[in-house]
Amino acid sequence: MISAQAAAASGARTGRAGDFGGFRTRWALLISVAGGLALLASFPPVDAWPLAVLGPALLVIALAGRSLRASFGCALAFGLALFVPLLSWLINEAWYAWAALAGAEAVIFAVLAIGQRLLLRLPYWPVAVAGWWVLVEGVRDRWPYAFPWGRLAMSQSAGPDVRWVAVGGAPLLTFLIALTGAMLARGILAWLAPGAAGLSRVAAAAAAVVTAGLVLAGGLLPADPTAGAPTAQVAAIQGNVPRARNLPQQLSASQVTQNHVAATLKLAAEVKAGQRPAPDLVIWPENATDLDPFQNPGVYAELSAAVAAIGKPILVGEVLNDPRRNVGQLWVPGRGPTTAYVKRQLVPFGEYIPFRGIISSFSSLPSLQPIDFTAGRRPVVFGVGPIRLGDVICYEVAFDHLVRSEVTAGANLLAVQSNDADFEIDGQLGETEQQTAMARIRAVESDRAVVYASTTGESTIIAPDGSLIAHSGVWQQAILDARVPLVSYRTLASRVGAWPEYVIIMLTVLALAWAVLRATRQRRPASQ
Repeated sequence: MISAQAAAASGARTGRAGDFGGFRTRWALLISVAGGLALLASFPPVDAWPLAVLGPALLVIALAGRSLRASFGCALAFGLALFVPLLSWLINEAWYAWAALAGAEAVIFAVLAIGQRLLLRLPYWPVAVAGWWVLVEGVRDRWPYAFPWGRLAMSQSAGPDVRWVAVGGAPLLTFLIALTGAMLARGILAWLAPGAAGLSRVAAAAAAVVTAGLVLAGGLLPADPTAGAPTAQVAAIQGNVPRARNLPQQLSASQVTQNHVAATLKLAAEVKAGQRPAPDLVIWPENATDLDPFQNPGVYAELSAAVAAIGKPILVGEVLNDPRRNVGQLWVPGRGPTTAYVKRQLVPFGEYIPFRGIISSFSSLPSLQPIDFTAGRRPVVFGVGPIRLGDVICYEVAFDHLVRSEVTAGANLLAVQSNDADFEIDGQLGETEQQTAMARIRAVESDRAVVYASTTGESTIIAPDGSLIAHSGVWQQAILDARVPLVSYRTLASRVGAWPEYVIIMLTVLALAWAVLRATRQRRPASQ
């Protein structure tokens, strides 16, 4: 048997974190929790983006030298420290929805972390660990019910390294952040390992610094061309909603629509008075009307009056029935409702209830959504003069392929229609601020201006470089307007699509297979 001290010295020489003797379990658990909290702090509302690298780094340190079972426990502690507070805004819907989703995300993360522990046995494990983070995010983005919150890349909306998303999308940025963290962990483990040569410690620390520098150098990447692009004047309406929980649904829905009509009439009056420039397009948020205008003549008349008053097309967030759909529909002066985009990625347990019959036997949750929504199947680009508007609705902004499909279909401007009211009632702003950060990253990724319209805030107009042109507060009526570029250039990320993610995941799976094979071969002589 090799002693822990000898194993640690061997780890320092070979660079394999799996050979490090490791900390006592209680310390490893504390390190795991610290890693989860550090990663949490990199997201809004704290938004301390440099802390993102500490998450992967501290997880590696916690897993080094652990058994597979102990690795699961450490990763579970990390996942709970991250996801429970990150998703705390869900408590406004139901405490059990918060507990179930955060717990499920943490368990999935912990199970997959066993794979990271195996990868730590490889000679070039920092690269493999970086690929592991892309793999884990790829799984959580798609299974069992897609919910891509907590991605490393989405913590970097204010960081200089965000420019990398224009090259390889969010998966490439996740890889680079995780690689920086893994190299940092490698340097720390080299200094902690007894018997390690001073030169190897210095080399490991230098490698970590160089890696961090190269990743941050993404801020020096040339911006995609916007000079000379045509421009358009756009406006976003934040109508605000009744804040009380106990209003009758019909009254609340009617009031929401009236608020957005009133704000649009105010915009029309200010344009007429010369106080604001006339917009080419007005964007209302998701659920600006929950009452189907085709089944409610009064709602139809209100929307028509708003469109007539401003004299420009309005993209209205609506709920339509028969079948029930969440849509953004373009209303045009003199024509009324025209083309509609139907939300494609529905919210599980929000817009549809999986296993409705089983859940109904022990919970009233299905009664909150008695009829499942029907998902759309294709991107839609709205043509308004020179504007080619691509639309995604609320949490669709978190999905790479949905936003990219609108750009591929020809959009030169992007809209995100959102309804954040249900998640902000108790003053928690995490959900809207996290989605705003995602919208900023999508702007950089696609080199498109983004109009983020929310019922209650924060609504924003975002420049193609991710900077905020206009910004509202929350729980107030607001009108945002700005002149934005209409860019037709497609970034490298838009052109290569999901291939960076697929390649990284494929190579990581091969590395996992190699790690399993090595572990199997090493156990055979020991058992003989």
